[in-house]
Amino acid sequence: MRPILLQGHTRSLTQIKYNREGDLLFSAAKDHVVNVWFSHNGERLGTYNGHVGAVWTVDVNSASKLLLSGSADNTAKLWDVRTGKCLHTWEFHTAVKRVAFSEDDTMALAVTEQQMGYQGAVAILKIDSVLEAGEQDEPFVISPEPTKAMVAAWGYLNKYIIIGHKDGMISQYDWKTGEKLTSKHPHSDVITDLQMSPDRTYFATSSKDKSAQLFESNTLNPLKKYVTDCPLNSASITPIQDFIIVGGGQDAMQVTTTSMRQGKFECRFWHKILEEEVGRVKGHFGPINTIAVHPDGKSFSSGGEDGYIRVHHFDEDYFKFTYPEFQHIGA
Repeated sequence: MRPILLQGHTRSLTQIKYNREGDLLFSAAKDHVVNVWFSHNGERLGTYNGHVGAVWTVDVNSASKLLLSGSADNTAKLWDVRTGKCLHTWEFHTAVKRVAFSEDDTMALAVTEQQMGYQGAVAILKIDSVLEAGEQDEPFVISPEPTKAMVAAWGYLNKYIIIGHKDGMISQYDWKTGEKLTSKHPHSDVITDLQMSPDRTYFATSSKDKSAQLFESNTLNPLKKYVTDCPLNSASITPIQDFIIVGGGQDAMQVTTTSMRQGKFECRFWHKILEEEVGRVKGHFGPINTIAVHPDGKSFSSGGEDGYIRVHHFDEDYFKFTYPEFQHIGA
C-alpha cells in the first residue's frame, strides 16, 4: 500500500477532511492556510488565504460549495470552495478549535478555546442568514460546565450536539436552548477528536489517556474501547471493514529517537467489534494529528506534526481480510 505524499504545508497538520463524494481532500495546518487536493492523485487544486494565525479546523458542506475554517486568529471564516473567496468572517474572543456543518448545512458550530478569562464555548452559526442577508445575528452560545469544550459534532437530524471536554467528559446538549441533556466521563484526559459514523448513530473519540472509544449517540453509552501505548490525537471509523483507525504519539517536545524506533507514529487499525489491533501503517516522522477515511472506504489519509499528508489507497487484500475467528463462517 504505497502512499501518496502531499507536500503543501510548511508546518504541522491540524485537521484533514474529505468532502461527501470523496474526490476532494481539505487540509488545515499551523501555517495559516487551508489547502484543497484531488484525493485520487494528490494534486493540489487550490489554497484559501486569509487567516493570520494557525488554522486549527476545517469542514466542507454536503454540496462541496462552502468551506468553514477556524483559526488561532480568533475567527471562523466561510469560503466559496470553487473561487476561494471569503464570504463571511465571525470574530470571537479566543481561538476557534473545531468547526462543523450541521447535517442539513443550514447551521454550523464553532468550538472556542478557554483563554484569557473567557469561558470555552460552542457557538451556533446561522449559515443561511449569512448567505441570504449577508449578515449574521449574534451566534447562540452554549457554555459547557464545568470543563471546557475541545471538540464537538452534530447528532443525526440536528437533534443535539455532542461535545468532548478537556477533562475527558463527553456531553450531549440541546443546541436550541443550551440545556445539557446527558453526560458521561469515559476518558481520564483530554478528548482530542470526535468523529461520527456515516449515519451519526454512534461516534468515535480519541484521548490523551492513550485510548479510543465508541459511543452510542442517543445515550452516550460506551460500546467499545481500544487501549494503546501512546497518547492519541485522532480516531476514524471505516465504512467497509469493521475497523477503527487511530493515530497519535508523544508530544513533539517529548519525542526521542527511542520512541521513533518503537513505532509510536503509526496509524493503527483496530477491529471495531473485537477490540483487537490487526495492523499498523508506518510513514510519519512525528505524531499523527489527524486521520480521515474516504467516504467509500477504499482509502484513508493522515496528517502529521511533520507537515505531510499521506494518502493511502487500500490494496485488494484489505477488502478480502477476514478475522481468523470468523473465517469458518460461510465456508
